[in-house]
Amino acid sequence: MSEKPIIGITMGDPASIGPEIAIKALLTEELYHICRPILIGNVEVFEQIIEKLSLPAVIHPIQHVEQAKYTFGHPDVYDLGKIDLNAIKFGEVSIAAGDAAFQSVKKVIELAMDGLLAATVTGPINKKSISEAGHAFPGHTEIYAHYTGTKKYAMLLVEEQMRVIHVSTHVSLREACDLVKKDRILEVIELLHNGLLSLGVENLKIGVAGLNPHAGDSGLFGTEDDQEIAPAVVEARKLGYDVEGPVPADTLFSKAATGYYGGIVAMYHDQGHIPFKLTGFKWNSEKQQMDSVKGVNITMGLPIIRTSVDHGTAFEIAGKGIASHDAMLLAIKAATQLALNKVKK
Repeated sequence: MSEKPIIGITMGDPASIGPEIAIKALLTEELYHICRPILIGNVEVFEQIIEKLSLPAVIHPIQHVEQAKYTFGHPDVYDLGKIDLNAIKFGEVSIAAGDAAFQSVKKVIELAMDGLLAATVTGPINKKSISEAGHAFPGHTEIYAHYTGTKKYAMLLVEEQMRVIHVSTHVSLREACDLVKKDRILEVIELLHNGLLSLGVENLKIGVAGLNPHAGDSGLFGTEDDQEIAPAVVEARKLGYDVEGPVPADTLFSKAATGYYGGIVAMYHDQGHIPFKLTGFKWNSEKQQMDSVKGVNITMGLPIIRTSVDHGTAFEIAGKGIASHDAMLLAIKAATQLALNKVKK
């Protein structure tokens, strides 16, 4: 038991599918064979979803990590105290839900920084709820960076052979173009290389996406590819990285899906997220719901391990019992693998 890493898992927004997929994931018995999971949030939130969906689980509340029992069917919940459930409605933005979600993230970071958790996993949050609750962060990544004092970080998405890291994420497209700079690209290449090693990936070949159509076509469609991306690739090669680019994005991702690259560098949020989600998200048009929602979000560059589901709060199906917990399971397994690899090093 002591060799299994302790993994802290936040509940996400209590008005979302977050608590549901967290409980469902911990009702997968194999999870307890590889790690020691602890849910971070409000006991009442989890008890509500268990009762509403008739899930076969009984919460074991704790106030300290050492009180956890790690018993299948009795998920440990690090309780953050009483919460007014009347102020939280499934599928609705609210200050109460935003603050509860934020506090669970802040607590899991604190526990990991204190060395009480080997890794952290986050459920989906609603940015508007977080903002209305008075917490000025555009997303999880920025919360983690702030509370860990991290300056150099990047978002890495993982789903089977598709591994995508981003030069920029939660900014406007206009600002994203301005952030395509040699030093940042080189920094992200290094973070991706380290991430591949941490995940145990053998193929370390990295493909770097161009920003403009046809990677600028020798300056016909923009100068960023020639003036910023190409020099970063040249410098990365000098440092010993196996890297190729800038490669036009419309061909880069099709090659990545076949395993040609171990990982790829996207220049902005949607350039990386759209092809990634085409790989991992499967919509059932007959049932009008997702059959599968796969994909893990890993924040590289932090002093602690953080993985997350790569999907949103899905307010439209919150509380209905039909949310897929595939991504949460994968995120917990990825966090466990990263924690074990870190120990081996």
